[in-house]
Amino acid sequence: MLQIHGKNEMTVKTATKTVAAPKVTKAASSKAPKDTPSTEAELLKMADKDYMNAAQLDFFRQKLLTLKDDILKNASETTEHLRENILVPDPADRATIEEEHALELRTRDRERKLLKKVEQALARIESADYGWCEETGEPIGLSRLIARPTANLSLEAQERRELRQKLFGE
Repeated sequence: MLQIHGKNEMTVKTATKTVAAPKVTKAASSKAPKDTPSTEAELLKMADKDYMNAAQLDFFRQKLLTLKDDILKNASETTEHLRENILVPDPADRATIEEEHALELRTRDRERKLLKKVEQALARIESADYGWCEETGEPIGLSRLIARPTANLSLEAQERRELRQKLFGE
């Protein structure tokens, strides 16, 4: 006999004793749907009526989580790399090392901004807003989302925004 006690708690009553069943967490319960596309080509072959169904959302969730993990891994590698003290007597070599460090830090700064966008995209997936343009409410499109999974505007809306920025300096 199965008894549910709370949102994530249940017990299983057997003939001899009561055993607590494992708690079901969100991560455990959000397994990939059976029809989740494994490649971008499979994703693009899906019918338009299936736009942002559970399988597509799971595909993009996995893509975003992989991107997030890569960014965090790069950040930790940079931290370790910058902690290394390389003593070089030649001023030209020191300048080269400092320039490499500055370039690496600029790259990490861009990745920090991208990480924020990745987290926002993951939040949009959870709220079922992912894949829809924030300005027009129209579909962003699978090909655009594959190229830029953090996109929150359709191509047309993004072009209008960039034109306004160029014209008005916003």
